[in-house]
Amino acid sequence: MSDNKQYILYGILAGSLLFNIGHIFSSDSADEIAELEKEEVMPEDIDEGVAQAEVQDLEHQEALSSEWTVVKAPITQSLTHTFVNANIEKADALSMVFSRLFIWDIDMGRDLMKGDQVEVIYRIGDDGHPDIGAARLVSKKHGKTYTAFKWKAPEDEFSSYWSFDGTETNHRLKNSPIADFEQITSLLKDGRGHKGMDFKAPVGTSTTTPKSGKVTRVNFGNFRYNGNCVEIEFSDGTLAKYLHMEKILVKEGEYVKAGTAVGLVGNTGRSYAPHLHYQLNKGERVLDPVDYHGTIRRKLSNSTTPDFLRDIGVYINALDASIVADL
Repeated sequence: MSDNKQYILYGILAGSLLFNIGHIFSSDSADEIAELEKEEVMPEDIDEGVAQAEVQDLEHQEALSSEWTVVKAPITQSLTHTFVNANIEKADALSMVFSRLFIWDIDMGRDLMKGDQVEVIYRIGDDGHPDIGAARLVSKKHGKTYTAFKWKAPEDEFSSYWSFDGTETNHRLKNSPIADFEQITSLLKDGRGHKGMDFKAPVGTSTTTPKSGKVTRVNFGNFRYNGNCVEIEFSDGTLAKYLHMEKILVKEGEYVKAGTAVGLVGNTGRSYAPHLHYQLNKGERVLDPVDYHGTIRRKLSNSTTPDFLRDIGVYINALDASIVADL
């Protein structure tokens, strides 16, 4: 499908040609796609007749339920300040969740410019934290619009966030210590000063060692902070620490092979929700798991994309209805 036809498809899906579709597919899109590690079919390769059928289905899309709030605001200073000006009660928390969606592609501290546009559909979840259904960020510096829609792929256990072109917004670690997780809730480069990578997952989710090594410590340090924990030394001297576990499945001094289950995700120690804190150290230095492991970025397949486009229509229509109402 040509770029012009992609723009037309997006305009129809949005219910309005008023949205700045020219930013969505920037000239550097091809370079970004080339860097993705998992080769699948992109949405532009979808048969045109199939795509048109999906657009027709969107005409019958149900309206967004009242539990969702739609916010559209120009960047004034920081993202948090922008949400405060938009009278959002939990502006700081929403800013943090919003930033995690796009941190892989844009430096949210340095790249945001006055006049950039943020759009978000969110609700407050049962845990009291913001739950984002869809988000868009129009960046003047990068000359494009970043998108994120919450959607559960058929083969996945949990929902994830996907851009309009079918690329997952977050990267995933190669040989990850946890295969199934809901969200990555903390990164070393997110500005929080956190020393590990946090994976939100239900209690009891299995965690494994990505490399073979020796279990050097079990339940070390202060339980009040670490909870149940394991430390494994890889052959290159890197120490991998697993914190806040529900149950430990290995013993101190044991040698484990790559892929061995070391424990189950929990909510022990200084933890506010079930998650795995995964930390890497080399001597006194803290390593970033993203750099150490390397990452992959998934893309939706040709067979999956029509369902994705159909399901996110309610979000796109709600965002563009907000734009029209402000004109």
